Amino acid sequence: MKKFILTLLMSLQIVLLQAQLHIIPKPVDIRPGLYPQNTISLNSNTVIGISDEKSLKAAQFLAKYLAKYYHLNLKISSNENDLSGDRIMLSVINFEDFKPHQYFINTDIKNMVNVVASTEEGLFYAVQTIIQLLPPLKTSPLKFPSVSVIDYPRFDYRGMHLDVSRHFFDVAFIKQYIDYLALHKMNYFHWHLTDDHGWRIEIKKYPKLTEVGAWRNGSIIGLWPGKGNENIKYQVLPNDVKITPENAVIKTDGIRHGGFYTQDEVKEVIRYAADRYITVIPEIEMPAHSMAALAAYPEFGTDPKSGYKVAETWGMMNKYNNVFQPTEKTFGFLEDVLTEVMNLFPSQYIHIGGDEASKIWWKQSAETQKIMKEKGIKDEVALQSYFIHRIEKFVNSKGKTIIGWDEILDGGLAPNAIVMSWRGEKGGIAAAKVNQKVIMSPEEKLYLNHKQFLKDDSLAANKFLPLETVYNYEPVPAELNAEQAKYIWGAQGNLWSEYIANPAKVQYMLFPRIDALSEIQWSQKEQKSYPDFLNRLKTQFKRYDLMGITYSKRYLTP
Repeated sequence: MKKFILTLLMSLQIVLLQAQLHIIPKPVDIRPGLYPQNTISLNSNTVIGISDEKSLKAAQFLAKYLAKYYHLNLKISSNENDLSGDRIMLSVINFEDFKPHQYFINTDIKNMVNVVASTEEGLFYAVQTIIQLLPPLKTSPLKFPSVSVIDYPRFDYRGMHLDVSRHFFDVAFIKQYIDYLALHKMNYFHWHLTDDHGWRIEIKKYPKLTEVGAWRNGSIIGLWPGKGNENIKYQVLPNDVKITPENAVIKTDGIRHGGFYTQDEVKEVIRYAADRYITVIPEIEMPAHSMAALAAYPEFGTDPKSGYKVAETWGMMNKYNNVFQPTEKTFGFLEDVLTEVMNLFPSQYIHIGGDEASKIWWKQSAETQKIMKEKGIKDEVALQSYFIHRIEKFVNSKGKTIIGWDEILDGGLAPNAIVMSWRGEKGGIAAAKVNQKVIMSPEEKLYLNHKQFLKDDSLAANKFLPLETVYNYEPVPAELNAEQAKYIWGAQGNLWSEYIANPAKVQYMLFPRIDALSEIQWSQKEQKSYPDFLNRLKTQFKRYDLMGITYSKRYLTP
């Protein structure tokens, strides 16, 4: 009887340890180790070993995670005298046959979790897998399973966006958000810093951008058009916008909202992200989505006497005059702003927006029409192209590359630009066919601010994007041939914050769809299986609980 009970307990332990092999995003290859008995109990005597300085950042991240969530403080050492007992050994070795950022993890040697990667980034990604191989509960002892993992990413660009214009989030939460990306092996954070609803980055040459442009006097209540605004009608015509009644005043909550990041805070965020091998890409919107900038400096708009103010409503903002006047003084202003931004951000890439620029305001502006005539610009679509090309030329002169939403294709694509395809895949396909890099980010598949359930239990954008739709998205369109497909750089999820006003709501909208997104970006296409993903997600929910992450408990019910 005792033998039967012992066998049962051992079998149960094996099942529990195998349940720990539920990794998201799914690795290229993961299986139980060669020696099932080679499990390791992590305790205060366990050491995180490093081969050299290249392994230090990954080791420090792992040590901090263990201390924060398991209250386990492990020593980091490269001293051989410390590395004879139980250890997690981290090494960077650039094997010739390794793919970019490839890593492996195994427990073939007794008392050691052996982790080797071809790059520092790869080692950091291996650490994220190690974290997910730990029990998602605070157990004692903390068992690491016998395991063998080989892994590397599918796409080079694995991004996630956050809009901080519509609602502002402080530096502490931005760091937390970056940690969420790191956990999912993402490597780009798209920081949407300016829009109609608030300017969020300090520009020293133009202090009113944050003194004025960072603050609005209220926000609409509920879904657009907002409580009390149901009778306001908008008619966007080819040459005009009709708002009825003419003297309509938008009703808001009357609560002043705003904030901004100082340049020192921006540097702090960039350093924090770099320690996690994440590149921060800033977005400075132009030529539209600029009401906050124009509220601060109306002389750069097409109607300086109109009384620009920071936007207080959501929805398509083309019904308001939010475009820059394409004068030399405007380009001088934008070049000054971009110079400060490029000096702050080490990123090779600067996102300049380029989307949803209504041509009405340029049509109505005598000065714009005069500029177009002088420069031989045939129409307002060509003017947008001229605007983007001119900004690109300036950014290129500083050794940087622009990214823009797919409207930058209108009138002719800037020669070195990267297209972020959001209005479906059409723009991305067009760019790939002319051999320009593309980031796929279609609204109907990857906008995580859309509601998760048909009857959502939280206020959200009135479009439906369930978990399965995100998971099943394939970033490489079938109509591209093999050579064209190489220009699909990767994919990105976007989180617009009209209806997301606090960190808990960010978490609620992000999780678990960020898990599905990460598997699109990282895992090999042929390995994807939605039922298998849902099975692995059960363990991930327990990890959310360990980390104090808010998510909908509706995912826990069949």
